[in-house]
Amino acid sequence: MKINYLLERAANAWAIAGGLFILAIMLVTTANVALFGIDRLARIFGGVVHGLPGYEDFVSLAVSCAALMFLPLCQLRRGHVAVDVFAAKLPENWQDLVNRFWSLIACIAALFLCFWMALGMDEARLDNRTTPVLGWAIWPFFVPGILSTLLWAMIALTQAFERRADGRA
Repeated sequence: MKINYLLERAANAWAIAGGLFILAIMLVTTANVALFGIDRLARIFGGVVHGLPGYEDFVSLAVSCAALMFLPLCQLRRGHVAVDVFAAKLPENWQDLVNRFWSLIACIAALFLCFWMALGMDEARLDNRTTPVLGWAIWPFFVPGILSTLLWAMIALTQAFERRADGRA
């Protein structure tokens, strides 16, 4: 089984997991907004309906996970922002060289982010940092981001050294 196939499957599954985080954010936000509307109605009759406790805690942690989980698939599809104004006029072999160079830069950037996120996770764990309302430990929510940057780096590295359609490396 080729490594590219495994990385493609992993990137697709990881993006689906990121989508599930977004779905959860959407459902919790919808419930919180509905409770706000019910509260406005209940106040007319002297009642009070509270929103979801810890809503902001959950959403901020879930967004921090989901945001990075799409980067590996974006790299796989070469969907990052690229400026082709000058490169489009270069010969095809030069364009290939430029693409390989930027894939290598993306790999280095992803590993840089991974390193600092791992340090941040360790610091959050050692400081016993928790969310203000729910009291959830923050450090486990670094794990999806770290895994995302590792997968992103692996995909970028394979793209930097993959064989071209004409069989050349």
